[in-house]
Amino acid sequence: MDGHGEMGLIGEHFDPGFVGRMREDGYESRSGSDNFEVASGDDQDAAGDGPRKKKKYHRHTPLQIQELESFFKECPHPDEKQRTELSRRLGLEGKQIKFWFQNRRTQMKTQLERHENVILRQENDKLRAENDLLKQAMSTPVCNGCGGPAVPGEISYEQHQLRIENARLKDELSRICALTNKFLGRPLSSSGSPIPSQGLNSNLELAVGRNDFGGLNNAGTTLPMGFDFGDGAMMPLVKPVVHEMQYGRPAFVDAALSAMDELIKMAQMDNPLWIKSLDGGMESLNIDEYRRTFSSNIGMKPSDYATDATRATGLVYLRGLALVEALMDANRWVEMFPCMISRAATIDVLSSGTGGTRDNELLMIDAEFQVLSPLVPVRQVRFIRFCKQHSEGVWAVVDVSIDASQGAANAQMCRRLPSGCLIQDIDNKCSKVTWVEHSEYDDRAVHHLLQPFLSSGFGFGAHRWLATLQRQCDCMAILMSQDIPGEDNTGITPAGKKSLLKLAQRMTYNFCSGVCASSVHKWEKLSVGNVGEDVRVMTRKSINDPGEPHGVVLSAATSVWMPITQERLFDFLRDERMRSEWDILSHDGPIQEMVHVAKGMEHGNCVSLLRGNAGNANKNNMLILQETWSDASGAFVVYAPVDISSISAVMNGGDSAYVALLPSGFAILPCISPNYHGGRNDSNGPLVKLETDGSVSGGCLLTVGFQILVNNIPTAKLTLESVETVNNLISCTIQKIKASLP
Repeated sequence: MDGHGEMGLIGEHFDPGFVGRMREDGYESRSGSDNFEVASGDDQDAAGDGPRKKKKYHRHTPLQIQELESFFKECPHPDEKQRTELSRRLGLEGKQIKFWFQNRRTQMKTQLERHENVILRQENDKLRAENDLLKQAMSTPVCNGCGGPAVPGEISYEQHQLRIENARLKDELSRICALTNKFLGRPLSSSGSPIPSQGLNSNLELAVGRNDFGGLNNAGTTLPMGFDFGDGAMMPLVKPVVHEMQYGRPAFVDAALSAMDELIKMAQMDNPLWIKSLDGGMESLNIDEYRRTFSSNIGMKPSDYATDATRATGLVYLRGLALVEALMDANRWVEMFPCMISRAATIDVLSSGTGGTRDNELLMIDAEFQVLSPLVPVRQVRFIRFCKQHSEGVWAVVDVSIDASQGAANAQMCRRLPSGCLIQDIDNKCSKVTWVEHSEYDDRAVHHLLQPFLSSGFGFGAHRWLATLQRQCDCMAILMSQDIPGEDNTGITPAGKKSLLKLAQRMTYNFCSGVCASSVHKWEKLSVGNVGEDVRVMTRKSINDPGEPHGVVLSAATSVWMPITQERLFDFLRDERMRSEWDILSHDGPIQEMVHVAKGMEHGNCVSLLRGNAGNANKNNMLILQETWSDASGAFVVYAPVDISSISAVMNGGDSAYVALLPSGFAILPCISPNYHGGRNDSNGPLVKLETDGSVSGGCLLTVGFQILVNNIPTAKLTLESVETVNNLISCTIQKIKASLP
């Protein structure tokens, strides 16, 4: 590995000219405020005298831009005194300051006007579409009783009786199709088509409502059969396979209502459907009882698939409506579960909510689920998500797969059976959440070391989802609190605290992407003979990303079994006094914590800035940004070296998007021993004992991941020496950790 190989990992030889090269390449204007490069005051005054000369343009430095942006947020119209002070502090002329603020205000006004125009156009299109739909619905209303025209007219007694008989036969046919569905495992019409015979539109059924998840309400006049909001097209699926639901929008509604009915029953029923673990916490599904109680909505389970079905209940410090808003927004959903969801996108809105709320909203979502280990493939699932308000303060959100074939070649095949949560407000501060997770997956692609972890329900089970949700809600409550015990924010402004947390969020997100090989980044997997069997090495090119060093990035990760509890291993890795036992960054002495931002009541849940031995002149220009947390779902220690000048601007409220970093760190997963084969059968699920920190008696799984800049030229070829170096780095780190623990 060349000299740049280690700098990406440990930051010892961070190139100060890197920012200058980015400015020369034209990346400086990314801030959005320095797109307006203005001439100095003398140049502008002289522009009208004599022949026109080419104006001299002065590029502002990133630090000057950050200072100007920060001041602009507080005061867009500085007076003469304030401009003079900025001029003195930033080393710019007074007219440069004045022109910069003028240009920035002009740019802001233009952006706001453009945004308002877009919103107005969208509202106009929406109103126009609603008007057209209402006109069409009013032109051909039908009667609920007989299916005939709702407008009275000349009709004989015989015709009236025939229409009543026709309506009765349609109802009887619907009941027969429903019974056929229970026996065959798939909906059938009278002609054998997989498309339901009712043909009702999703928005129509949701708008009219159902009684106890059953038939349509009888009151009022409905729209014509087959009337469709929007384009009315069938939803195309990626590949036709066995058990694939090749339905249109009406069938999606039937699937959503059926899944909601199943979720409510599974959340409310107890023994014999659910079997509690030995500690009384996580509950596992009795598969035999489930098959006797429910019929499958997505066909029979493939013979080579395993089942993972668990339930967990707990209190979260968040109102039900706020939690529903987060779950129904794909971006906020990913932010709430960053270590479990690598990517999610809403690809279609099948039905919007009722009355401007999330009630009766039906979405189609593509998501990528992950476990923080390179030995577990990501799960790419396409499903529909349905939200329903059952009463005041009681909500339910359910998911069910619609395309079992969706996913990349390296993804794990998985089907999501009715899963989700029942949310009930307790008071104005917290709510009770019952989480149900039920999936079937192909476990042949899972490494044998991780198979007990998944089969016991810890990988993707309800226990992990609920624990993550509780920790994130506690974090939000702590960050909104003014008095936080143990927090040290010396030298950081409130805006700087927000920027620092945003930078730590990006660091965590990139670490998970490198460990799990998600589709967020274009990783290329390497097969090298000298690398350990369980070590996965990948590479990608970092170009035009101000948040990462420019060049070739190498990622390496592996997971190992550790015969020690999650709590002890977490305390060892986050202890600054013990860091020199395993971290090459601190081999010269202990690490000192400079800034501590709490993210939970536990002292270990925090974001911090660490500094190495201050007496070492070669390293005193680098700091370590670190985030740590621990809960019942696992523990996490991730860090990245950062330049002091860059992090200083962030601590003063500057934009963190321009801080280049490559994260490394550890993920600790609670698990039983890989040699353990008991405690589970097809009916009762896992029967294992949890420790107080959520780990299982006997040990845990440790995932180690490093991301390194091996060359600052994106077109450079990766050398075998670089791969061997990172492989040795992982092996050495694991050996040091094992040697330091009794």
